Order: sequence, then C-alpha cells, then structure tokens
Amino acid sequence: MGRVTSTDRRTALRTGAGLLAAGALTAGCAPNGTVAHSSSVAHTAARPSAQADADAPAASPAPSPRGYPGQPAQLVHGPRTRPRVALTFHGQGDPAIAHSLLTTAEKHGARLTVLAVGTWLDAQPALARRILDGGHDLGNHTQRHLAVNTMSEADARTEITACAGRLKKLTGSIGTWFRPSRAPLASPQVVRLAREAGYPHVLSYDVDSLDYTRPGADAVARKVLGEVRGGSVVSLHFGYPDTVAALPVVLEELARRGLSAVSTTELFS
Repeated sequence: MGRVTSTDRRTALRTGAGLLAAGALTAGCAPNGTVAHSSSVAHTAARPSAQADADAPAASPAPSPRGYPGQPAQLVHGPRTRPRVALTFHGQGDPAIAHSLLTTAEKHGARLTVLAVGTWLDAQPALARRILDGGHDLGNHTQRHLAVNTMSEADARTEITACAGRLKKLTGSIGTWFRPSRAPLASPQVVRLAREAGYPHVLSYDVDSLDYTRPGADAVARKVLGEVRGGSVVSLHFGYPDTVAALPVVLEELARRGLSAVSTTELFS
C-alpha cells in the first residue's frame, strides 16, 4: 500500500515541497468504500427503519457533551496560541484499518477524535470500547452517513438521535461531539437539531486531508502538514490505506514542530 519511509520523502514533507494546492476540491466526507468528489450528488432518503440494538458489553461511560461559553455553535479550530492540534476521523470502513490507526496514534502518544457512523457501530460495536479505552474522543457522525443538511427536519433529527442512541447504548454517553455527514458545516436546522439532541457545538475543521480521494500516502501527509498549525482541527477518515501509511509521518513531523496531537476535548479545554 505504498508506505512512506524514506529519509528523502520525510525531508521533503518537512520543508513543504510539492504541497497540494489548497481548495482544489470541495471538502466533504466519503461513503464507505467509495470516493467522494465535489461533484457528488447529495443523498436523500426516507426515515431509517428501526435497527436492533448492538449486543455488546458497554464500555466505561464516555464524557458527556459540554458547552464552551463564548465559542460559536460550529467550531472550526481551537485556540491558535497553544501548540495543540486535533486529528479527527470519520468513523466507518474496514475495522482493521481503524485498529491500525488507533494503535499507531497510541504508539506516538497521540489521541484522536472519532466521529462514528451509527450503522458502523451496529456492525462493529466493540470498536466503541476500543476507542474510549485508548483515551480517544468518540462522537456522532449521524446514523447512515447521508446528506443530513438536505433532509427534512424529521429525517435529520432521526439521523442524529439514532446515532446518539447507539453511542448511549454502547458507552453510557451520546458522545462528546457531533459532525454532520456529507458536509463540512451543518445547516442552521442541523445545528439546532444537534443542540436539541444534546450537542452544544458542531465540530467542523480547518484542514481537510482529502484522504477520501485516495491521492496516495505522500499527498495526504503533504496536504495535512502544509496547512496544519496550532489549534487546527484536521479531517481524516478510517477506511483508507493511504491514511494508515501517512499517519506516522504526520505524527513525527508534528512532534518535530512541537505540536501535540490531542483529543478535541483537550484542544478546547
């Protein structure tokens, strides 16, 4: 899968050589196993049918969502004055890749934020415990990963609350953060529905890795390292081998720059 290991490549990444042009593609998040481009047609769907509760042992209770007074409803980045960044992952896809990314982060002393899709948790309930036991944040990325901003109020509410219910079942909490699916920012309606569901803030990001376009590990690392700075929230995905290969390079370079990869809760604390 094209691991990035050579000294020359790492030197190039550190100097920012060959950075991808920022904004070349519209930010977005990809469906499981496919590539999402800026021209993708937004999904619409009827209200989801009821799904069976995952039959798995509950993890230790996760922290409950809390508000940050003075912060906007949608958080794009944290304080720029502190040497911290948050690496956030859209949680769906091959569980083996998820385990690999979590393990790599922990070996480097990093903590991630995973915004999980409800249907993914239904299929992989043990991953909720794995994420929390590793010291990472776990949050809500809607139940089915559809275009929540385009839905009716009733359907959008169900997408948010159904995933919250899965998280509550598995962890004792609805999760620490909410991020809309198929969009970097939530519509005013989705912001309101998320708040009503118990999420004081919507978590967006200021650095999009574009890993879902499968550009190769080098390109993923260059994109992140070319844009990240203190306070950044980086969007990445489970499910893509490029991300597995890029993560060690990203973490090593962040450490060299004196930037700590922390959970989003710690970033804003």
